[in-house]
Amino acid sequence: MIITSFKSGDEIRGYLPGLEGVQTFWPINFVNNYATLNQRFDFGTYVTNTLIVGLFSTIGTLFTCIFAAFAFARLQFKGKNLIFALLLSTMMIPGEMMVVTNYVTVSNLGWTNGTRTGAYIAMIVPFMVSVFYIYLLRQNFMQIPNELYLAAKVDGKSDWQYLWKVMVPLAMPSLVTIFILKLMGSWNSYIWPNLVAGGHDEFKLVSNGLRDSFQTGTNFDEYGRQMAAVVCVTVPLLLVFICFRKYIMRGVSRAGIKG
Repeated sequence: MIITSFKSGDEIRGYLPGLEGVQTFWPINFVNNYATLNQRFDFGTYVTNTLIVGLFSTIGTLFTCIFAAFAFARLQFKGKNLIFALLLSTMMIPGEMMVVTNYVTVSNLGWTNGTRTGAYIAMIVPFMVSVFYIYLLRQNFMQIPNELYLAAKVDGKSDWQYLWKVMVPLAMPSLVTIFILKLMGSWNSYIWPNLVAGGHDEFKLVSNGLRDSFQTGTNFDEYGRQMAAVVCVTVPLLLVFICFRKYIMRGVSRAGIKG
């Protein structure tokens, strides 16, 4: 895939002056496909949209997870366990079943009016809550000794101060894990952005742009650019996982141990 992304159409089909029918391994022009990728498929716009949607939805998810996890882990209110059980039960509902109802909702709110701002909001807001990440962070919060909470109350600290000065710093590995996994999920999102963007290609994300690049042509001249697009989509995620795999494993393992 990587080697092909640097090759021209003639190199891919083995047609070179004096080397007809010979498949070359090393490409001659290393940068042509990548240099023309944005001109051919407007890939820069897709990457920009993905980064905006991914960062804002991830930050929103972190805030909702922190507040919900703290409430279920430390606060006492009537029906807490029942509400948490009902919340967990929603994880059994496939996300695809909610696509139509979610689209009707964002459409009634006027977020599918063909504007860039509306498209961004429609892609971000419905995915700012994740039951799995709330569960993950709640399990991490429950590992923090309750004596710290009682000591904070004796010192006159409010729940808000205890949350941000004690619990959030101690749960940082899990928060980093949530940030990375959520950002990777936003990068790979396909169905919802494609539905919300509709016929507006300028609102689509990289996964939609990658699909569109394979629909523009099937000749050898396009294979190199298509492989370049695949590299641009997959390599960043691979690098993120390699660089932060320790944090991901640490955050998941911490959430799975209590006591």
